[in-house]
Amino acid sequence: MYLKANSPHAATAGKSIIGFNVVNGKEIEGDLSLIQCKSAVDHRDLVGMFPDSGEKDVARAAKAAADAFKDWAGTNAAAREGVVHRTAGILAAHQDVFARIITREIGMSPPEARAEVQEAMDACAHFIAESRRNQGRKASPGRTAHRRPAGVCGLLATGSSPLAAPGRRLLQAILCGNTVVWKPSDNAPATAYLLLCAMMEAGLPPGVVNTINGRGRAGCGKHFLAGIDKGLFQSFSFIGSAALGRTVGEICGRNLLLPNLDLVGRGTLVVLPDADLDRAVEDALVGAFGQAGQRPMGLVNILLHEASALPFRQRFLDRVATLEVGNPLSDPQVAYGPMINARAATAFRDHCKAGQDEGAALLCGGDQWTEANRDGRVKGNISHGVYLQPCVWDGVRPEMGLFRDQVPGPSANLSTFRDIEEALAWISGGACGPILSVHTEDRTSVGRFKRETRTDILLVNAGSEQPGARLPYTGQGTYPGGHLAIEGFTRWQTSNEDPALDSEPGATVAPAPKGAIHTDWSSL
Repeated sequence: MYLKANSPHAATAGKSIIGFNVVNGKEIEGDLSLIQCKSAVDHRDLVGMFPDSGEKDVARAAKAAADAFKDWAGTNAAAREGVVHRTAGILAAHQDVFARIITREIGMSPPEARAEVQEAMDACAHFIAESRRNQGRKASPGRTAHRRPAGVCGLLATGSSPLAAPGRRLLQAILCGNTVVWKPSDNAPATAYLLLCAMMEAGLPPGVVNTINGRGRAGCGKHFLAGIDKGLFQSFSFIGSAALGRTVGEICGRNLLLPNLDLVGRGTLVVLPDADLDRAVEDALVGAFGQAGQRPMGLVNILLHEASALPFRQRFLDRVATLEVGNPLSDPQVAYGPMINARAATAFRDHCKAGQDEGAALLCGGDQWTEANRDGRVKGNISHGVYLQPCVWDGVRPEMGLFRDQVPGPSANLSTFRDIEEALAWISGGACGPILSVHTEDRTSVGRFKRETRTDILLVNAGSEQPGARLPYTGQGTYPGGHLAIEGFTRWQTSNEDPALDSEPGATVAPAPKGAIHTDWSSL
């Protein structure tokens, strides 16, 4: 790692990181040019420069992971757990450093960024506890079945949760004895780089986790996905959009691999007549506008029973009108900061334009905050980022694109239903997303939402909590949280041998080569 002085206009944000791919424990340059990682908060802030990798880089990293697999799979579970435990300690010791880098890269507010780091630390503890569960079982008389590591795992991740989301998959993979090739998001390469630095410092052997930086579908991402067909990976994890998730699933399917899919999606909030409206309003505010509506899981479709629609709408609009938006580096308590990049902002504007064309009523928002139109709700310098006003739509119907399509951005859709049957029909239509939040004291209604919807997470009267804390979740998509998530990282092997003979190997973890990667945390 090298650090250089930032632009004079962004010197107060911090230094710029000159980073590398990490392959077999060594920092190496890519085959292509460097990518500049500019801050979402202020585009003048150069957070870092990282390699733009090509096909040869992917193959090189996959070979390093394959070469390291035998020794890592033969390392006993306690030693693997020790690496993860020490990594959590490094994250805890430098939580502020990680949180600031996350804020600079993708624009999370400091409380959200600290919660992101905390979630990664919590995942370390959670998966250490889960790593030895369900490792063996009786298959049939005279036979037992045991889990074995899958092999080399590919990991492709989005940037909306740059530490916790990929960290969960990474931890599960290595605790099961696999090795990993990870392509981080080109929106957040510095966060990924620092996580791997922490893991190496914690004693992770060379080659167990390798990172390849680069652009998305048109660049390194294309070669990374092609590696599945080439047999470079025996397991593959993807964290991102449902559209690309379908492509990943198809490629894995034709290669008989079981994919791990964490598909980003925005969910639904339902308010029934007996709901505590103040709590429901706070839930809706955090869910719809937290992280500028770019959280991997939020709440965008707000379904209101006709008896509660009018009072909820007024309370909600009153609270939206008080939301403070702006620069999270200078004003850490803003409700939300910028869009992650201009491309995301353009997609959101197009989404809103389609909503207007379909006849939805825009109650507030719909524009970008600028120096020309800012008011007292806007905090700090917003001249060099994309800061959008909070949008609230009314009269949204299930057939509209606003309701069906999950486009990240600070937006909430208000829809009115007559009875629970209609609400369940709308949710069952497939637009619910991975999370459903229900506000009611009627246990019968709660039971129906549990039984008659296919949502991954059901929250009841969740209310407002700290960013990140309202979703105590360790995975979504193909495998919800808990030990079931290890399915994609292991394979079952049945044997007629005495289970007592299947004792763990005694190999221990060798420390990372001294000086291979030096991290001067105090300078970041």
